[in-house]
Amino acid sequence: MSRSLRVAVLGGGSWGTSVAALAARNTPTLIWARDSATADDINNNHRNSRYLGDTPLPDALRATSDVAELADFADVLAVGIPSHAMRETLGRIADELRPWVPAISLAKGLEPGTRRRPTEVIADCLPGHPVGLLAGPNIAGEIAEGKAAAAVIATKDERVATALQPLFTSKVFRVYRNDDVLGCELGGILKNIVAIASGMAEGLDVGDNTRAMVLSRGLAEMTRLGEAMGANPRSFAGLTGMGDLIATCTSPRSRNRRLGELLAQGKTTTEAVEALGQVAEGAKTAPTVLELATEFGVRMPIAETVAAVVMGQMTPADAYRGLRQVTPGTETDMG
Repeated sequence: MSRSLRVAVLGGGSWGTSVAALAARNTPTLIWARDSATADDINNNHRNSRYLGDTPLPDALRATSDVAELADFADVLAVGIPSHAMRETLGRIADELRPWVPAISLAKGLEPGTRRRPTEVIADCLPGHPVGLLAGPNIAGEIAEGKAAAAVIATKDERVATALQPLFTSKVFRVYRNDDVLGCELGGILKNIVAIASGMAEGLDVGDNTRAMVLSRGLAEMTRLGEAMGANPRSFAGLTGMGDLIATCTSPRSRNRRLGELLAQGKTTTEAVEALGQVAEGAKTAPTVLELATEFGVRMPIAETVAAVVMGQMTPADAYRGLRQVTPGTETDMG
């Protein structure tokens, strides 16, 4: 009999650990954490106290701080490293990983400088490996606690997606397939910027109507850029677009929304990131997304405003005060 596919998760943060916990209930799973104390916590206490508090993890989940051990274990690799550190970390295992091991991105950012999406970075670092992503409206803590949710496996090869689905599925966690890798990945990247705007709205107490306006116009910006880049616009109405946008913009657990709240309280971006203690991809992504928007000729006023706040060129109060100065056209306009 053939053995079960073994899932290796590269990255011991909140989302990587939550995905590892899902997989560990279905198949042998090993997670790599850069910090050996985090690996010891998972192995000895069945917790990741730093990122998920007292939420219990499956007894079957094992952890390591040895990246070579993880590479040797992997039949499927889930990459949960932040986008800015992904290339360097993957470079450490590229020669250790067996050929044709599928690599699935869990990240939602853009590589600084190159503007490469996580799946593109993985393809660069691991040539010949099937590449895809797992994404959706998934607040990590809620997934770890066993609350119902859904996600999408996006890959061009439906056979790979079909094989991966049961590895991450549970009675309360549904996994769908989508072959629009670009659209699904952009949804997860772009919604973080809108979530910062939503957090600023919360911190400024501008009201639910204003937040709803920002979310809906933010979704329009996401869809327009995605379509200009060649994505299927229908993907932005699904789990990795609107679904992820709603979760990230409304949940108090959302790192990007919390970052926006801290900015609204008068903290600088550096101070807000330090207060979070975790990576909020939207802060690094906003200026890079503006470069993409310029390249593809798409106006993104919300992203432009968030980038200005993140870079210290505008205050959150000035950003929302500026909404009064915009002259609206038709609803399908870019502004």
